[in-house]
Amino acid sequence: MSLVTTHVLDTARGRPAAGVPVRLDARDDDWSTIAAATTDDDGRVRDLGPATLPEGVYRLVFDTESYLGEGCFLPEVTVAFRVTDPAAHHHVPVLLSPYAYSTYRGS
Repeated sequence: MSLVTTHVLDTARGRPAAGVPVRLDARDDDWSTIAAATTDDDGRVRDLGPATLPEGVYRLVFDTESYLGEGCFLPEVTVAFRVTDPAAHHHVPVLLSPYAYSTYRGS
């Protein structure tokens, strides 16, 4: 299992958001992409990046326009987070609606 996983739930439709492209970036002097995937039929990305990550700041970038449609209010959602334990699993879900989103550290 990769160190970082995610789950996108469409709160307006009451179902998982399938087909959302997701990118995992690492911050050094600038951002660099280290992995990319697309949510499955259950809205999950179970394999995103390596099994360990060094301590640092990372971000998940969700291409929500692919899911919500052209002209949507939220064409992209970016969630930055810090890894302090290179061996700990980080599950970062997103609850998505056409005009809002929320996130939290899941398990």
